[in-house]
Amino acid sequence: MNAWENRLKDAGIEIVSATTALLVEPNFPNVKQQVFLLKNGIEQPLWDSLTITGIVEGRGRALANLEAPDFQEIIVEDISDTSLGHMNKGLLRAHGWDEGGREDSDQGGHDTMWYAVRDLIFGKDKYPIPTPPDSIGREKDEREMTCLAPEYEGLLSLLMNVLMIEVRAEKAFHHYEEVIGDASLFEDAKENAALAVILVNRIRADEAIHVAWLRCAISEFGASTIKTKSGSVKGWDIIGPVWEKMVHWHSIEMHEVNREGNRSGLEDKMLKAPNGAELLNEFGKLGGFDDS
Repeated sequence: MNAWENRLKDAGIEIVSATTALLVEPNFPNVKQQVFLLKNGIEQPLWDSLTITGIVEGRGRALANLEAPDFQEIIVEDISDTSLGHMNKGLLRAHGWDEGGREDSDQGGHDTMWYAVRDLIFGKDKYPIPTPPDSIGREKDEREMTCLAPEYEGLLSLLMNVLMIEVRAEKAFHHYEEVIGDASLFEDAKENAALAVILVNRIRADEAIHVAWLRCAISEFGASTIKTKSGSVKGWDIIGPVWEKMVHWHSIEMHEVNREGNRSGLEDKMLKAPNGAELLNEFGKLGGFDDS
């Protein structure tokens, strides 16, 4: 990974920016709100969040079975020493196994680790398994890179979506670590909580590798000369506008779409408590329902 990144830097090629600085919307609930909920016995929101994170991670196993199109067929420059040229040489497979484990073995992936984090602090099967969203990526109704064959557009869109999902995950890691590591929580399970934070950090270390190769692959394509029916163009001319839309969707639009559902779902859970109205009022003082 370092070799691919250094190769780009040595060539003066800018590596695409993909950090949590792109995510301008705050977490909902925020850390103070989440700690408040836990202190008042409202544990299901965090249980659900950890469970859904595990389910979504498990879906990433599909990457292991993905066959990328041969980008050398549309790129003028030699890509044999690039991440683009290694996607079918184990790169996608390793990423997928990392996320969801190996289907033909008892080796789990990040999905299993997230369930372990959840069970360490709450115990197993405390609540029903929640229904995850059908997709957490940006969907589009029409093609956006029409100068490319559909298989190339589909793979590039997937890589950009996965990269932004990984960036969102990094922000979630920080949130989970702060909440689970709060000294005022989990009084009867301090050792378990400490181990849970360690597990989150280990997942983060793995995900950092995913972010690195995805940044390289997208940057490599952007810097390449792409053969199209109408002539050769730079890759960034093709994917640049789509990347901007991808960042905007993951950082802003997604929150706008989900805001009301997140707000009402959490409000319903609080109102089920005997002192629900009071909790709702106090919760709002810690950030309000618009921080989603």
